[in-house]
Amino acid sequence: MKRIKPHGTGITRLTQAMLCSWKGFVFIWKTEEAFRQELVLVLFLIPLGFFLGDNGSERALLIGTVMFVVVVEVFNTAVECAIDRISTERNELSGHAKDLGSLAVLISLVIVVVVWSLVLIF
Repeated sequence: MKRIKPHGTGITRLTQAMLCSWKGFVFIWKTEEAFRQELVLVLFLIPLGFFLGDNGSERALLIGTVMFVVVVEVFNTAVECAIDRISTERNELSGHAKDLGSLAVLISLVIVVVVWSLVLIF
């Protein structure tokens, strides 16, 4: 795929930026099983969050934390792509960067469990 860099102003830039976002979505969908699994989780939990939340604040917490996992996964994949672009050789710092991205995803999943538990149980 040819890389498009958004330029211009107004609707032209917005359209080009959305095309770049779509290309990013297609790439992560094709290459990252974890993203696909998390998206299934999102598609299940968002309607559940609307149903189980008693008010707007609770719904925002329930849904927002789930969406946060997807955002962190996207950043994790971006870090992995950048590291792989720099070098395919094994490097301790590259490994640490990838491990830290993975840790960020795990922490975001723990946040979902904690927030959902606090909102729904207490």
